[in-house]
Amino acid sequence: MAEILQKDGTWVFDGDALRLTPGRDKNVSLLRRTLGELVVPLGALAGVSFEQGKKTGRLRLRLRDGSDPLLHATGGRLTEPHDPYQLVVESDRYGVAEYLVDEVRGALLLDQVPTGPVDAYLLPGPALPLSVSAGDGTASFDGELIRLEWNWKTEDAKAAAGPRTLAVTDLTAVEWHPAIGLDNGYLRFSVKNAPTKAPPKYDPNAVELWGFKKDPLMALVAAAVQARLPHPAAAAPGDVRPPEAKALAAPAAEDGHDALLRRLRELGELHRTGVLTEEEFTMAKQAILKGI
Repeated sequence: MAEILQKDGTWVFDGDALRLTPGRDKNVSLLRRTLGELVVPLGALAGVSFEQGKKTGRLRLRLRDGSDPLLHATGGRLTEPHDPYQLVVESDRYGVAEYLVDEVRGALLLDQVPTGPVDAYLLPGPALPLSVSAGDGTASFDGELIRLEWNWKTEDAKAAAGPRTLAVTDLTAVEWHPAIGLDNGYLRFSVKNAPTKAPPKYDPNAVELWGFKKDPLMALVAAAVQARLPHPAAAAPGDVRPPEAKALAAPAAEDGHDALLRRLRELGELHRTGVLTEEEFTMAKQAILKGI
């Protein structure tokens, strides 16, 4: 088991999963503290890296596309203080951080975890029920219904219709954008058969965000809803056979030589994305080439 304890948080790897616990330091973001502990299965990881600095370093996880509803709902727009997959490391713990990276990379190689996208969420999303007040309203979610309530700062035309209740089954998408510069952010729900181009300020299915402290918490609402919507891969055309049928058909589709070539390509991808070091890549490649 590999473990690193820092003011920013604690990461523990047991060979099967990484347990990420936010720290109690005042500099830990409100989003991370509200989200709480995350358990990331090894199969959800695409890579891990450690970047050293003069005073502090940073551990970073890279998840496979489609594995986490939070990352999908925010579209990579979570900044560093709010990203739960980063950890600030003090300089006297650099050795421990490097050891953790080696352990995770070794497990990824041993289990031959692919780096490509997945077709189902591997993380459950934030705990429910969830209620966040920010910008011009409050968004609450219980797993089935979203309730939007307005405050005194809401535009009159939007507030006039009163609170809004939306069923997850009536949604096609959810989207969160932070406020950037002079552009306000928003949490928006797309409803079936009701497209709108109205700005969030006037959209009754959106909460407008102005860049204040609680804005990132709306990303948790977006993630909780996203976790209960159809996975993005479900809408993509492709092989519709069940996983069992695909697994059984795979050996017949390639002989031993083709399998070795495929493994070489996979190792190259692991090396390119930083999962394998140069030394690990060379050793693994040599082992495979002996089989050709």
